[in-house]
Amino acid sequence: MNYKIVRLNTVAKSEITSSVLIIYTGGTLGMSYDASGALVPFNFGQILDKIPTLTHMNIAITVISFPEPIDSSNVNMQHWVDMAYIIYENYDSYDGFVILHGTDTMAYSASMLSYMLSGLTKPVVFTGAQLPISAMRSDARENLMTALEIATAKANGRPVVPEVCIFFNHMLLRGNRCKKVQSVHFDAFESENYPPLAEAGIIIDYNFAAIQPFDEGKKLFYSNKMDNHVMIVKLYPGITEQVLDACFDMEGLKGVVLETYGSGNSPSDGWFTGSIKRAIAKGLIILNVSQCNGGRVIQGRYQTSKDLLDMGVLSGGDITTEAAITKMMFLLGNETNKQLIKQKLITPLAGEMSLMGLN
Repeated sequence: MNYKIVRLNTVAKSEITSSVLIIYTGGTLGMSYDASGALVPFNFGQILDKIPTLTHMNIAITVISFPEPIDSSNVNMQHWVDMAYIIYENYDSYDGFVILHGTDTMAYSASMLSYMLSGLTKPVVFTGAQLPISAMRSDARENLMTALEIATAKANGRPVVPEVCIFFNHMLLRGNRCKKVQSVHFDAFESENYPPLAEAGIIIDYNFAAIQPFDEGKKLFYSNKMDNHVMIVKLYPGITEQVLDACFDMEGLKGVVLETYGSGNSPSDGWFTGSIKRAIAKGLIILNVSQCNGGRVIQGRYQTSKDLLDMGVLSGGDITTEAAITKMMFLLGNETNKQLIKQKLITPLAGEMSLMGLN
């Protein structure tokens, strides 16, 4: 991919205290209105015209832009490979990384990069905006400025947030723990099952107990392997055996994230359990996650979920659907032993789920 690279002359070299690489993939934040009133991507070389206060941050900023900005609805596996590789290739040259990304699939991308970049000891901060940077009430300026501050924040010479995260509307959240919940308000993301990593007010108040600890001995490992022969099946009252069987019979399918009710419950009808049994007998890996934003799957708590446990359906605990489907894609691409894949699906890889009470 022929990336566009812009180095911003924000301050004199003698005043630089840290460096950040911004990766611009697309999304609302990098848009502005043209003469006709249409939204078009703006030239990041002119970002100082949009946010002149960047010159007061004492940060050396380099921007790498995708050749063609993408709407996040079009994000695919190759884009994840590109984002992760840019970070891996430039890892030693910058103190932190900020990824500007559309909000619709940001949680998926943040989750996948948390798996692809194991051993991370520097901040990778995803951010974006609900309104373009040129809009009068845009949230883009504050989101970007604070993301840059977090990406360069250090305590005792060490990065404060050495993990993949999302900053949006004053809140810093673990990237593989959150999901988009709003399309018309600025507080677009929530992390119901894990506390915020920080809250930005007059100061940025870090929740150090929730942040991945810095491990100086870690070495960054980059993996670009994924397998997208997976699907999400969401249960709903009235779902039929024909629908389930059609999903499970899809050619090449290897894994299913099953979105169940409440704490992991599903219909107890014989046709339903029969369909699940046939799918597992064919070799499909099925991971049970809750449709609820908060809470967790506890298979066996009710009879309606005990059947799933007995049949060999895996419990996703408190993992989000976004983190679950990307984790399944990642593991299927990197492991060949099915039992090892199953074990890793129910074990935290990058803080995406809790350890306790996995069934």
